[in-house]
Amino acid sequence: MNSLFCRHNRFTADCPICSKGTVLDPARQATRAQRPSSSSRGRSPAATQKMARVVAGPYASAGPYEDDEGDSYEVRLEKVPGGVRLAEWSAGQIRRTAPVLAAGDLGTLLLTTRERSLLSEADSEALLEAATTEPSDGPDGHPFGTSRGRTGDMQEELRVEPLGEGRVRIGRWILRPGADWELQHAPVMLPAKRYAEAIRAAARAGLLH
Repeated sequence: MNSLFCRHNRFTADCPICSKGTVLDPARQATRAQRPSSSSRGRSPAATQKMARVVAGPYASAGPYEDDEGDSYEVRLEKVPGGVRLAEWSAGQIRRTAPVLAAGDLGTLLLTTRERSLLSEADSEALLEAATTEPSDGPDGHPFGTSRGRTGDMQEELRVEPLGEGRVRIGRWILRPGADWELQHAPVMLPAKRYAEAIRAAARAGLLH
């Protein structure tokens, strides 16, 4: 058995030299008492809020649909600061992908948008007028409807393009200097005018009929 006395002829627990750094050290015990328990440690309030926060307002929706992996989702159109957001939602969470929906559901989605007064009357009418544009007799040179814009030194397009099986993808593409066109795998947030231009071009090309 270990002796209760240290080499300084004191109780080991009472010796400031021999008890230092051991379980008998009073300073160490005080530090451990102040340290938060593992149950109280966790994500910071900011991190928790970032994970849990889902900003959503009044919207019109189309779907539900099923993606290639078998997950169910719907496509929502809602007004956001500076324009319109079109996005896929699944289990109450927004998905980081360009939205895909049935071409035949686009008109119903825009009608619901007008009925719920989600956008201004002018924007709602422009979108509906674009979706009901009659197909042109001749090809327009594009296999998709497009609305062109610019972001700094980069060109960008909003495209309404067919994916087969009656589906269309409404996504934003960017052309960087010295590179090729690249699809942005994210919800689309643009002014309603840009959506109307791309939808009108798609309808004229016969992609929505």
